[in-house]
Amino acid sequence: MITANQFKAGLTILVDSEIYSVIEFQAVKPGKGGAFVRSKLRNLRTRKNIEKTFRAGERFEEAFIEDKKLQYLYNSGDTYHFMDKETFEEMIIAKEKLTEIVSYLKDTMDVAVVCYNNEIIEVKLPIFIEIKIEHTEPGIKGDTAKGSFKPATLETGATIQVPLFINESDVIKLDTRTGTYVERV
Repeated sequence: MITANQFKAGLTILVDSEIYSVIEFQAVKPGKGGAFVRSKLRNLRTRKNIEKTFRAGERFEEAFIEDKKLQYLYNSGDTYHFMDKETFEEMIIAKEKLTEIVSYLKDTMDVAVVCYNNEIIEVKLPIFIEIKIEHTEPGIKGDTAKGSFKPATLETGATIQVPLFINESDVIKLDTRTGTYVERV
């Protein structure tokens, strides 16, 4: 058990049977009345942030989060198959748990998975990945305007904006947090 006085950024706790991560907190000791803790929490299941105030001595159960490294194998319909890199067990994850990362998922790619009591809370891609351009229109010769972009289809089927000098079968570095082009590899 942990009290609100012991909050620190990154701590995971259970509040009303939901898992929250402490983003920020402030202990307040008013001149009149009892001390309290103002906090900003992120629900790890829904990804929504909330602000909540707790009495200073209020107790919470700490939620122990486990990080696993998985390797993407294949998908069949709306289920995606991964292999645990330590135990070599196969894990099946539903498409709705993967959210927008499905657009950048390549065969044999390593991902990080956050689990609580064997429930998958979040799947994270590496921040930067190298990915091949499957299709894009050729750049027009002489068109060198700064900041000019064109659509390109990646090997995974996702479409992003790339600079005009990028051609088909080029390999680029992509920021998976924003889905944006970083550089040509």
